[in-house]
Amino acid sequence: MPTRKTLTVLLFTVIAAWVYTAYGQKTTSAAGTLTTQDYIDIEQNYARYYHTIDAGDAEGWADTFTDDGVFNNTKGRVALVESRKRGGPSKTRHVVSNLVITPTAEGANGSLYVFIFDPQVVPLKINSYSRYDDTLVKTAKGWRFKTKMRSTDTTMQPRTQQ
Repeated sequence: MPTRKTLTVLLFTVIAAWVYTAYGQKTTSAAGTLTTQDYIDIEQNYARYYHTIDAGDAEGWADTFTDDGVFNNTKGRVALVESRKRGGPSKTRHVVSNLVITPTAEGANGSLYVFIFDPQVVPLKINSYSRYDDTLVKTAKGWRFKTKMRSTDTTMQPRTQQ
């Protein structure tokens, strides 16, 4: 026969599972709702975005956008592919930090920091850092960037050598 302690643990587990099922699988704001799967799919689109840059895959990079997507001042798939091809293969690597995803009525907003380094330089040194503010929409192909705006992170002041 189960002990009182075992029944208490079992009851707590059942209640926790119910709470997670009822409230933990989606995030709602006044503007919209995202499921746990939406968050995972959005994060995967971000990962594909940076992996394709580092691999020099212009077509794959453009696939992370909607057909009319905008990166800074470049708009539309054809223009995105051409701009990425002009950049040539990357010799650097992108490291992403502090991704924040917020539901909106149209889909989601994303914001993150990116550090770029050259893996062939030892010791490693950050070549540049940026902030991205993005708008994402769910399409038949999955979550894609509608707009992606890169800016220099002005919240940090350059440090001087000591």
